Amino acid sequence: MPKFAANLSFLFTELPFAERFGAAARAGFRGVEFLFPYDHDAQNLKSLALDAGVEVALFNAPPGDWDGGERGIGCLPGREAEFSDGIGKAAEYARALGCARLHVLSGIVPGGPGGEASDLYLETYAQNLKTAASHLGEFGIEVMVEPINPKDVPGYLMRTPDEVAGFIESHNLENVFMQFDLYHGAMQGLDLLAVITRHQKIIRHFQVAGAPGRHEPGSGETDFKPAFQLIDEMGFDGWVGCEYRPKSNTEAGLDWITNAGAR
Repeated sequence: MPKFAANLSFLFTELPFAERFGAAARAGFRGVEFLFPYDHDAQNLKSLALDAGVEVALFNAPPGDWDGGERGIGCLPGREAEFSDGIGKAAEYARALGCARLHVLSGIVPGGPGGEASDLYLETYAQNLKTAASHLGEFGIEVMVEPINPKDVPGYLMRTPDEVAGFIESHNLENVFMQFDLYHGAMQGLDLLAVITRHQKIIRHFQVAGAPGRHEPGSGETDFKPAFQLIDEMGFDGWVGCEYRPKSNTEAGLDWITNAGAR
């Protein structure tokens, strides 16, 4: 079965952040991911990961005003300097943590994608991604673009896997790949197996959560076992991030991994 990484922004939240690395390792995880590391010292995080024996698989570039509702600034004209500074900061953390993949959020389009100015936002995102991919590529770090369903984040620029794949191809983006959250695909009613098969060459990171509800995988209506099996059969050697909100205590809800045949 695939390698599962614990998202420490979602799992083990009953503990202080610094203690979640060890908790994840004791629960059997060998990889971790999280939303943002920037409130913590990079070297301290490195020590926590090394002491726990876990690999830092992924985190996000600075998102702009997250608490104010921004979900990335990559597509927003006029924010290029802020974006570039954020990528520089993210690169420092990624290098310190040995993290090989960085998710660069596209952002929310005012008025929603598909409007008169959509080309401007797409072009802005493309140019910013080229800047990010070039800089991060110097350190062997891959850029991830994630499609996010419009029910959870209305107005988000990148919505479907096909849109992301077409965007990467049409703008000739090098060192830019897809991060596919099975939850977002399920929430849009997509055929997950078809998506994985169609885009397996550019998918470098998966995530999962129960759909609907975003609790433990298998807690919703979607059976992810066939997707896990396909991911395994195609020889994917990356991580599947567990980005879900436990219904209660994190440890109590980890039986889904055993039920999925992963341990």
